[in-house]
Amino acid sequence: MVNVIGLGYIGLPTALMMASHGVEVVGTDYNEQLVCMLNEGHTTFKESGLDELFQEAVAEGITFTTKYQVTDTYIVSVPTPYDKFSKKVDACYVVEAVRNVLKVAPKGAVIVIESTVSPGTIDKFVRPVIEDTGFTIGTDVHLVHAPERIIPGNMIYELIHNNRTIGADDRAVGERVKGFYGSFCQGEIVITDIRTAEMTKVVENTYRAVNIAFANELAKICRHDNMDVYEIIQICNMHPRVNILQPGPGVGGHCISVDPWFLVGDYPSLAKVIDESMKTNDGMPDFVLNRIYEIMRKEGLKDISRVGLYGLTYKENVDDMRESPTLQLLESQKKHLGTPLNVYDPYITDDVVENQYHDLNDFLENIDFVVIMVGHDEIKRNLKELNDKIVLDTRCIYNGSCYRL
Repeated sequence: MVNVIGLGYIGLPTALMMASHGVEVVGTDYNEQLVCMLNEGHTTFKESGLDELFQEAVAEGITFTTKYQVTDTYIVSVPTPYDKFSKKVDACYVVEAVRNVLKVAPKGAVIVIESTVSPGTIDKFVRPVIEDTGFTIGTDVHLVHAPERIIPGNMIYELIHNNRTIGADDRAVGERVKGFYGSFCQGEIVITDIRTAEMTKVVENTYRAVNIAFANELAKICRHDNMDVYEIIQICNMHPRVNILQPGPGVGGHCISVDPWFLVGDYPSLAKVIDESMKTNDGMPDFVLNRIYEIMRKEGLKDISRVGLYGLTYKENVDDMRESPTLQLLESQKKHLGTPLNVYDPYITDDVVENQYHDLNDFLENIDFVVIMVGHDEIKRNLKELNDKIVLDTRCIYNGSCYRL
């Protein structure tokens, strides 16, 4: 049996996928309300294919509880935020989960850390907890790091098809864990050591963050001298060895906006390009806010209450608001004592910010200037409704007359 600890955006799909492929799984989470919802037959967030996968897993016998299980394999999939001052990983949730596992784990149990951590985190934080408890690593307990590689909006497909990395002290233990993931993963599963596995996951997200930052910096340079960054990128990408990304309003989610900071925190004198890239991405919501005021002056629009932000989530077609550029923009507006902007997102049904609308038509009727922050399919289907509006398109999806970054 596998006990999956943490039933959030990563832990729940992983638990469901294993269970639906014949692995006996118990999911554990400290959140009683979340566990209750799952036991009542409801998933806790929106994701394409998740409800169907949930039903398959339930039919195979998956159960959910707040209690840690006595079993031979644990998968820890809890959040790993970073300290915004030191930029270092905050491993408190991982450490607490491991402590609780050790209270019930039998001799020889395998603890798999699936949460993304900086290189050396398991050595620095997890091993001491195990040793201080009196367990001998490699005999009483085996450690493995198997970082996730999925993205909200395409989780189910990527769980099955993406390659995976497993870091283990003992290759035989790594092969054993590979068997659990191999029950559903059709991609290549590479076994290496733990620190290499830690580093590769962080590097993957850092690579993406740096490339996004390059596009965003180009947008700022081109805006400064009134050049069309989109045309420039299009022409440059005609070169067979150039593939520049599109600029955007910022970076959100719990991967690209967080993980690269781990390297900055651990290697401050070395990670200079990464540091500047993250600052560039973090500065984009302010850049968009300045563009809004610039366009208002140009269009003669004086009433900020007639401006609306389309999209609250950090990416299209998900209900995930973690590190959302829109939330960052709203916070910046608030810090400057500005009037709150109107906001609408079809995926956010609860009231989470001021001036939030829950109907697209109602939202559009009450604004003259719409800022496309997220390219949900809904707005792509209704672009004609923007024809009489001032439009700032930060996602490059509107073909009509509009402003861009």
